Amino acid sequence: MTSPKSTGRLVGVLFALTFVTGIAAVVLYTDDPRGVSDTRLAFGAVIEVLLIAANLGTALALFPLLRRRQEALALSYVAARVVECTFIAVGLLALLAMTDARGDGAVADALVAIKDWTFLLGPNFVVGLGNGLLLGVLLYRSGLVPRQMALVGIFGGPVLTLAAAATVVGVFDSMPSIAAAPEIVWEGFLAIYLTVNGFKAAAVASDRAPMVPAVAV
Repeated sequence: MTSPKSTGRLVGVLFALTFVTGIAAVVLYTDDPRGVSDTRLAFGAVIEVLLIAANLGTALALFPLLRRRQEALALSYVAARVVECTFIAVGLLALLAMTDARGDGAVADALVAIKDWTFLLGPNFVVGLGNGLLLGVLLYRSGLVPRQMALVGIFGGPVLTLAAAATVVGVFDSMPSIAAAPEIVWEGFLAIYLTVNGFKAAAVASDRAPMVPAVAV
C-alpha cells in the first residue's frame, strides 16, 4: 500500500506537471493561434492531453485521503477537475480542427473563439472553484498541508472565479492577470511543498485514529 507521504509527493509532482504543461501549451499556441503552424498546434494539443492526465491524476490521488473527512466535498473536487478537463479538451479539439479550416477565415476565427472561451471557463472559472475554494477547504480541514497556505487557496479561488465570471458578462474586456496571482501562488506552493515533504504525518495519523464512542455518564 502506498504511504501518505508518497501519495503527497505524487500529488506534488502532478501539480508541478500541470504548471509545466499549462505554460508550455500557452507558449506554443501564442495569443493568436491562427498564425501558428499546424505542427506547433499539434504539439500544443499533445501537451494539453498530458495536462488533462495530470489534472485528473491530482484528483484521483487525493480522493482516498480527503473522502475520510468530507466525502461530499472530496467528490465535488473530483467533479470540478473533470469539468475543467472537459473544457480543456474542447479547446484543444477546436484548435486541431482549425488546422483543417485554414482556408476559411470565419471558421478559423470561430474555432479560436471557442478555445478562448474554454480557457476562460475551464482553467479560470472552474479552477477557482475546484483547485482554489474546494481544495483549499479540504486541505485546511484535514491539516494535510500548513493551514496558513490553505487560506490562500480559499481566498484566491473565489477571486479567480469572480474575475472570470465578470469577464463572461462583459465587466472586463479580458481576464485581469492579477486575479490569477493568489491561485498561482497556492498551486505553486502545493507543487513545491508536497513534492519535497508529502502530506503532514500528524494529520494523516489523526485521520487514521479509530473513533472512540462516547460513554454515557
